[in-house]
Amino acid sequence: MKAFTFARATSPADAAAKAMATPGAKFIAGGTNLLDLMKLQIETPQHLIDVNRLGLDTIEATGDGGLRIGALVRNTDLAADTRVRKDYGVLSRALLAGASGQLRNKATTGGNLLQRTRCPYFYDTNQACNKRKPGSGCAAIGGFNRNLGIVGVSNACIATHPSDMAVAMRVLDATVETVKPDGTTRAIPIADFHKLPGTTPQVETALMPGELITAVTLPKPIGGTHVYQKVRDRASYAFALISVAAVIGPDGRGRYAFGGLAPKPWRVEAAERQTDAKAIASTVLRGAKTTSQNAFKVPLVERTLAAVIAEAKG
Repeated sequence: MKAFTFARATSPADAAAKAMATPGAKFIAGGTNLLDLMKLQIETPQHLIDVNRLGLDTIEATGDGGLRIGALVRNTDLAADTRVRKDYGVLSRALLAGASGQLRNKATTGGNLLQRTRCPYFYDTNQACNKRKPGSGCAAIGGFNRNLGIVGVSNACIATHPSDMAVAMRVLDATVETVKPDGTTRAIPIADFHKLPGTTPQVETALMPGELITAVTLPKPIGGTHVYQKVRDRASYAFALISVAAVIGPDGRGRYAFGGLAPKPWRVEAAERQTDAKAIASTVLRGAKTTSQNAFKVPLVERTLAAVIAEAKG
């Protein structure tokens, strides 16, 4: 790990201003992803800004009947919150499907959204990776890519986004609240927060330099049956081959978001006019680009959807 300087922020605006004033600065909260990347010298921040004491660790009701979740709320606390379990069950289930209990005790809401890919070529600094080193190429294309993306990918990157929580946030139409270095705030729909790689896979989110996530807001509950299914190579502490977050109404129509398929949580609203697993999967996967190693994800999506719909029907 390379040497770095360290400071504690006194407010969200102060944190953003400090980050903007120091090139190469990074925010640190739980550090469950950042510290690993620093040890491997994939991330080499010159300055760390501790945001743990900013009071962003509460869950509050909003005026329109939703919830405002502070960026520093730990994953364990969010999953266990009575209101989340009652009205946003898909979110609680997704959180409990991710990582281990020890990691959930440290990982934060904001940090979970900002997780970087677990593509093996991103983590191997001897391999070409446009996300890690723009313009170097993508060793995953033509390499070992069984776990990697089949939709939303490009000729520059086929990595997938690793978060379970973000998939549930996408199906719930969450909004990400931020503060910018000049002290102004903005609200970013979760659908627009994560970016597809295109020709710039190193640009992963809509955040501007120095911008800090302060909260995530959920709209009022939408009812229905909440289901989260995660298919993985082993029963725990593994990232999704396929995951499905679903909220399904009594008429059989639902909302569906997917993990393990794309560089961002993947949702195709046009598919939600269908009630049949095969028809939904066909629309969701339109334009899919598979390899000989990950083509199994296509039938796996349909089978997982069928299981989710069956579970919703009881």
